[in-house]
Amino acid sequence: MKAKINIIAVAITVVFAVLIFSCESIMNAADDSAKRAGDAGLIRQERADAISASARTIGSAAEQITPEQEYYIGRAVAANILATYRIWNGNPALTTYLNNICMAITINSPRPNIYKNYRVAILDSNEINAFATSGGHIFVTRGLLRAAKSEDALAAVIAHEVAHIQLKHGIKAIRSSRINQALADVSATAIGNATGMNVSQLTSVFNESVGDIMRTMVNSGYSHVQEYEADNMALTLLASAGYNPLGLVEILQELRKAQSRNSGFGKTHPSPAVRITSAERNAGYLRVTDNSASRRTRFTTATRTR
Repeated sequence: MKAKINIIAVAITVVFAVLIFSCESIMNAADDSAKRAGDAGLIRQERADAISASARTIGSAAEQITPEQEYYIGRAVAANILATYRIWNGNPALTTYLNNICMAITINSPRPNIYKNYRVAILDSNEINAFATSGGHIFVTRGLLRAAKSEDALAAVIAHEVAHIQLKHGIKAIRSSRINQALADVSATAIGNATGMNVSQLTSVFNESVGDIMRTMVNSGYSHVQEYEADNMALTLLASAGYNPLGLVEILQELRKAQSRNSGFGKTHPSPAVRITSAERNAGYLRVTDNSASRRTRFTTATRTR
């Protein structure tokens, strides 16, 4: 029993190392802890080696993901989305219009340029929903486009998705999932519930990145904290581009009237009512002249077919 307690202590050391130190420090601390435990006879050397290898894999998972990697992960996610939804090309001018809105938002943002840039496409679905991948792909359904009653409301949808990209919510979902699974494997190895686990097997827990994002976006949704973060950043992005931040409130009010809680935004987002309250409060801190009327004709012309 004492040996098992000490083994678990080694695993806990690794957990705290992951939370506190850099990747290099994680690996060094894990190696040192496992080696000392093995040398002291607290655990068999093969177990110490397994713990050390696991911690190294965790450290690798926590490494900074490059913009190129973000793009290719995002492209794979986009391919999965398009396996379920079809692109709608019924109004090419509307697609161009949405991309122009996106350009106006991103050019004034903290990350105006990403690898391969931002792109908006329309999904041929009556579902009220939108998706964004880490690669800069933004998908908006026809159902959501119909719910928007102004350009500022459309801009709010795009700004919210751009915020998810710039805040790296998809990438953070991958990293969290991979590290948590790896930590579980470390603990399982340490207490003897998983024997014979090699580095290749441990590394395999990190090969579900795309699936992690898809499950997050389509099934569970981002955390409420992340959704509010995206809303708050969207308000700033809208104001920086000259849009009325209350466009976010406008589209949320339409979503509250139209959506089902079991699909689309209702399934993966917090209650529109709560988001409206938050958005109204935070929009009050931004001083932007409401010139939305000047965009009314442009919006009507571009969205005649949607």
